[in-house]
Amino acid sequence: MSDRYENPLCRRYASERMQRLFSDDNKFSTWRKLWVALAESQMELGLGVTAEQIAQMKARVTDIDYGAAARYERETRHDVMAHIRAYAEQCPLAGPIIHLGATSCYVTDNTDIIIQKTALSYIREKLTATIGALAAFAERHKALPCLAYTHFQPAQPTTAGKRATLWMQDLLLDLEHLDFSASRLKLLGCKGATGTAAGFLSLFGGNHEKVVSLERKICEKMGFPEVFPVTGQTYPRKLDFFTLSALSGIAQSAYKFSSDVRLLQHLQEADEPREPSQVGSSAMAYKRNPMRSERMASLSRFIIVSAQNTALTASEQWFERTLDDSANRRIVLPEAFLAADAVLSLYINVIGGLTPYPGVMRKHLREELPFLAAENILMQGVKKGGDRQELHERIRRHSMDAAENIKLRGKDNDLLERIASDRAFGLDADELADILRAEDFTGRAKEQTEEFLASLGNALGAFGQMRSEDINITV
Repeated sequence: MSDRYENPLCRRYASERMQRLFSDDNKFSTWRKLWVALAESQMELGLGVTAEQIAQMKARVTDIDYGAAARYERETRHDVMAHIRAYAEQCPLAGPIIHLGATSCYVTDNTDIIIQKTALSYIREKLTATIGALAAFAERHKALPCLAYTHFQPAQPTTAGKRATLWMQDLLLDLEHLDFSASRLKLLGCKGATGTAAGFLSLFGGNHEKVVSLERKICEKMGFPEVFPVTGQTYPRKLDFFTLSALSGIAQSAYKFSSDVRLLQHLQEADEPREPSQVGSSAMAYKRNPMRSERMASLSRFIIVSAQNTALTASEQWFERTLDDSANRRIVLPEAFLAADAVLSLYINVIGGLTPYPGVMRKHLREELPFLAAENILMQGVKKGGDRQELHERIRRHSMDAAENIKLRGKDNDLLERIASDRAFGLDADELADILRAEDFTGRAKEQTEEFLASLGNALGAFGQMRSEDINITV
């Protein structure tokens, strides 16, 4: 609707499948699956729950009456109670046993964990696809010389492929972090109001083994290997921080990559992809702005800040439960995942269509190589019979004059011409050009790229392609 706010993450940036994962349909049907798992487990452990009741519940798991739920929530001011009543209205036989012994966090917290687990798997798919796209770029351009920068000042030559391995390495570290975070996800289980499971112990007549079995059965039905052994009413909110820390790490890497691309586009050494009729500026028709990389930076910053939000939430919890986390988490958790999904879509798109310009790269190398090759020129002059100390002073003066010519007069670097005309060096233009072959100054950049890609071995084969429908790019 155009007369009210809509979240741009859904309207413009995130993929449809990530949006569906955090949808109301998925959330509330998961609540119902948890209620079914609870009732089934209670029946299996001897409580008075019947197969007919469970069958009725299963039949209406995805048939959610949102109108009834909204009506009940206006009355009760409690979303879980509203959905219990709406579910019971649809399942009159099962109404008396839905949510038996549970607290709201049984459905809300367990659902959050279940959705986080799937969301992390979606992010992992995109992350590995991004690494795969970077590997392809690195392989294609492993021997393409370009100027490397430290402090964004010209340094020594490297290759475009070697630079891509730096981007890859960041994401590989993020992949390790993500896998660790995903492996630590556990369900809250069913521990009651303060985590003591007192209500369930009462239901089972003081039988501790059945209470333990109830939690184990629910875990199995929901596809989780374990629950937290001890909790308050909620699962530890530190878990949200660990999950968003993994997303923050990805965002940090993406931000760095996007900044590098923006700088490369400024240097005219590479361009991010663009549409044929894409407009860069409403005023300056000639502009070709790195808008996708800028969007990556913008969304990445949002994710990084969101991780700090979960840190504050974890630190603010009181004793066994407080509710100042609820409204915050409803916003922060979904939106961080939606933003991370969008960032990786952009990353895949940009690296897949990043166009290097070797001619401009050679131009920048020519501008700086005469200075960078001063030691090589000096050694060759000595081989020709020159005096090392005298040639050192001469090349120092020539370098200073050439730099002044560039900076004060806007001229080209004429250091080579100065040296070629200086008889003390005994070097002609062809000899100097041979000394200044860029490939001779890139060190082991090409070999490092090859070795790095080879070290990933079979892992690279698992870094597949994303389906186009799972990647959303709005120009």
